[in-house]
Amino acid sequence: MMQLPIEYLTPEAFAPFGEVISTDTARDTYKINQGTTTRFHDISRVDVGDEGGAPIISIFRGTPRPKPIEIKMMERHPLGSQAFIPLAGQKFLIVVASGTETPKPEDLRAFLSDGTQGVTYAKNVWHHPLLVLEEDSDFLIVDRTGPGNNLNEVELPLVDGEVITLDWA
Repeated sequence: MMQLPIEYLTPEAFAPFGEVISTDTARDTYKINQGTTTRFHDISRVDVGDEGGAPIISIFRGTPRPKPIEIKMMERHPLGSQAFIPLAGQKFLIVVASGTETPKPEDLRAFLSDGTQGVTYAKNVWHHPLLVLEEDSDFLIVDRTGPGNNLNEVELPLVDGEVITLDWA
């Protein structure tokens, strides 16, 4: 089995794939509401493309996959970005691939969110569907609705006849 190493999620490491969503990544911070609230402003951009799309907010509820997680497929959204924000501070795994062609096993990278971080996958970035580590994990999702096919999926090739896996302590 090819085991994919898991990296800590940092804005610098994740930059080729999109943006990390956290209070630390705000482009500006200031007080509002008579000084009782801090606004962490412009943390991540929403890209709905030029094809008549609109931004939407949804909630996804994920359940864990059996360990070790098998990474058999990847998906991408060619018409807009997609953001995942954990709603209860739960950690989750992120698997992405570099390039716009069909990903190869050597293109894959895995990250672990500390539960205070979300991510925005840039338009056209290959990523694995939601990988939660705790039961009934809810995520706020910001993505695109509208005309056009905004989902591509591909099966990953085996490595020496084996699937790629992720495992964590």
